[in-house]
Amino acid sequence: MSTSPRPALAKSISARPPASLPLTLARAHLRRRRTQNLSTVLGVAVGVMVLIAALSLTNGFTGALVQATLRASPHLSLTRYAPGGIDPVMEKALRGNPEVTAWMPFLADKGLLTRPAGDGRSAGVDFATLFGVTDQAGKVLALPPAETALISQLRPGEVLLGSALAQSIGAFQGQELRLLSSNQRRSSLKVAGVFRSGNYLIDSAYAFVPLATLQQLQGQTNITGYQARLRSPDAAPQVGQELIRQLPYSSLPWQNLYGSLLDQLKLQKQVIGFVVFLIVIVAAFGIANVLTLTVFEKTQEIAILRAMGALRRQIIGAFVLQGAALGAAGLLLGNVLGLGISLYFTLRPFQIPGDLYFITSLPVQVRPADLVWVNLLGITTTLLAALLPARRAAGIEPAQIIR
Repeated sequence: MSTSPRPALAKSISARPPASLPLTLARAHLRRRRTQNLSTVLGVAVGVMVLIAALSLTNGFTGALVQATLRASPHLSLTRYAPGGIDPVMEKALRGNPEVTAWMPFLADKGLLTRPAGDGRSAGVDFATLFGVTDQAGKVLALPPAETALISQLRPGEVLLGSALAQSIGAFQGQELRLLSSNQRRSSLKVAGVFRSGNYLIDSAYAFVPLATLQQLQGQTNITGYQARLRSPDAAPQVGQELIRQLPYSSLPWQNLYGSLLDQLKLQKQVIGFVVFLIVIVAAFGIANVLTLTVFEKTQEIAILRAMGALRRQIIGAFVLQGAALGAAGLLLGNVLGLGISLYFTLRPFQIPGDLYFITSLPVQVRPADLVWVNLLGITTTLLAALLPARRAAGIEPAQIIR
């Protein structure tokens, strides 16, 4: 009785491919379509690069605007419900709060500033928000050193103008200005200098005078309330609630004063991030396209592997690994390019018109949290794009194809 080779042949056919099959297939497919793979990687890289750069510029814009705003604005304003003078109880509360680093009483008013005509120039006129401050203003505000010295040493009858306001009026240091206050009283003020916060809205509207000068102009000794600077600006709402507890004051943290602006900036970042992320999605479709073409080209080979015992998960793994490799390469290149662009704009900030965008230069602020979610979102998108053709490949029926 002769022996038959069939058992050995059956054993050979039924032997399953090695566990490293997905990696071997993915490596072979990546070597085959180098041009298409390169274009796909570049598509993902460009999307990630633009997304990182856009988010970094948006963060820088928001941070610069907030920083510029807080140079000439206190972290916390406490306003009295009823007119009154210096309040020893509130001052004791301010002095005893560990979060408060500096404070002062203040008086606010509106006025019309006029520079008389002369020396061949026509008269200059503009409205201003007047703040009566004490010698502690240099500690409550965060103006540059030279301007801090000016505001801390204001003499009776002097005024410190915002740079844009001074330009609008045409006023220079040492000139005499005429002031018409909200109660129709007139006075003369001497320009002690100008300040520049970097926020055009403040620089074009604010003017500081000594508290006693503004009280004398209004004919009373009342104050509007108190302004304070804190160790942490983010804690302004909580500190404000602690200070006004059982006291006839209202609290106005800087977040509430500029809340609408912060909300708009947050919405702007979300919209920019979503629109730019569409580029990543388009690039992910490129990955899906490359893998789909590979599935069509390798249909017979996949059928043979399935007939030899390759598992569905091994076939899916091969295509998912291929998509993950393309996505990871694109993400890595995109991160390098995005951080490179951010570094360039850090060294050479983009200049913008201050009268239109409130600040004069566009800084960059790269946040690690943004990098994390950009990369997680990118790799998730590319894996999802690779999953559909992978499932299609795993669903190939060997009997139908080989027949």
